[in-house]
Amino acid sequence: MECDSLMLVERAMAHGDRRAVCGPEGELSYRQLLSESARIASVLLEGGPDLQESRVAFLVPPGPSYVATQWGIWRAGGIAVPLAVSHPRPELEYVIRDSNPEVVVCHPGFVDHLEPVVAKLGHRFFTSNDVAGGGTQALPEMDPSRGAMILYTSGTTGKPKGAVITHENIAAQVESLVKAWQWRRHDHILNVLPLHHVHGIINILTCALSSGATCEFLPQFDPDEVWERLTGGEVTLFMAVPTIYHRLIKAWEVSPEDRRRRLSEGCRNFRLMVSGSAALPVTTLKRWREITGQVLLERYGMTEIGMTLSNPLLGERVAGSVGTPLPGVEVRLVGDSGRPVSAGEAGEIQVRGPCVFKEYWGKPEATEEAFRDGWFLTGDQAVVEGGRYRILGRSSVDIIKSGGEKISALEIEETLRTHPEITDCAVVGVEDAEWGQRVAAAVVSTSGKEINVADLRTWAKKRLASYKVPRDVQTVEELPRNSMGKVFKPDVVRLFGAR
Repeated sequence: MECDSLMLVERAMAHGDRRAVCGPEGELSYRQLLSESARIASVLLEGGPDLQESRVAFLVPPGPSYVATQWGIWRAGGIAVPLAVSHPRPELEYVIRDSNPEVVVCHPGFVDHLEPVVAKLGHRFFTSNDVAGGGTQALPEMDPSRGAMILYTSGTTGKPKGAVITHENIAAQVESLVKAWQWRRHDHILNVLPLHHVHGIINILTCALSSGATCEFLPQFDPDEVWERLTGGEVTLFMAVPTIYHRLIKAWEVSPEDRRRRLSEGCRNFRLMVSGSAALPVTTLKRWREITGQVLLERYGMTEIGMTLSNPLLGERVAGSVGTPLPGVEVRLVGDSGRPVSAGEAGEIQVRGPCVFKEYWGKPEATEEAFRDGWFLTGDQAVVEGGRYRILGRSSVDIIKSGGEKISALEIEETLRTHPEITDCAVVGVEDAEWGQRVAAAVVSTSGKEINVADLRTWAKKRLASYKVPRDVQTVEELPRNSMGKVFKPDVVRLFGAR
């Protein structure tokens, strides 16, 4: 029996020979993707009727093989656990140990890296070549409430937790974005993001394949190559993190004048460019608009909930804002009292709806703590201004409590980035016996020379309330970041602890 209970598979059947995915290793049409994934599913089933939500971890680089493997796991009834190609062995071991997969699938190019970990833990091991061959068998029908993926949180506040995302969750997240951003079958999107996070998997890959569009992969980010693909005439959408846009801007600025003119002109007719996964500096948004004519659409979401807030596809996109709730998503702001805040007050973002994940894998207490009366507690602080949400930061790392004041680290960062000698920065709260926390800033200078702290404080006092002005400032060559480009603030705090 054909596995037609999955939304993606149902839609792929209607797209036939249209190109689904492509990359340096080749391409697959929708028809070929269905055929390849059915073969992989059959090998994983080994004659059995259904994997019954057994976990299957896989380490496959972005490209057609990744997609066929992911779909094969789903069509066999398994839960896909994507592993990060950039992670060292200890991090891979952590995810494999925590998710306890029935089998691990690995691309031949990563066998030497992964097989020792799998052998140590005693799991079954296949290469992606092993599972790609052979015939097909009857594939199971599945209830959409079943688990589809375990995605591990980025771990900015501790050890990553595995968020169990169901097929229903995926369908809800995709339907919301397809409607809001008006995906269409003639779209062609370039994917340069890692495929172990929701941004690359759901927002780009799965939305594209749900719409009959084409998803193109690059094996790694190279700013010059990305510029050439963006301006080559095929690509209509692009989604990335602020760090990538920053690097593209730098590559443009060092290009010869005739190339800069050609690249800028090549972006004028783009349908949509999106930024997410970290706060978009207003300076980056403005510079990108100057270079390309495109106003980046900023949105808000996270592993556990998919995307929940977005600036509009059509209409004004406000710098520093993440817009309004997406279709099918309920959002509210709740204060310290546990009650929704009044208009204009800051509160924690809480989310409810079919997009919200099922549970943290193997962590019932953490799951229970993450919900209140059916609402997921994001831990992010925001305020509604002019009907639009503005993110203030993570309760744990971006909200600094100093001398009885609640201070948004993101607000201070946005101000510091307007300083002519600062290209980037990260603001944190450092423990202080007198103030509870004191404001500290790690800054990257344009010249590479150390920033004069006294001069910076004088400059900042003209733009920020005195209690928001950083007391400690340290110049660094670069900021510590995770794989999605988010600044890893615990490491920033440690910079000041070590002084």
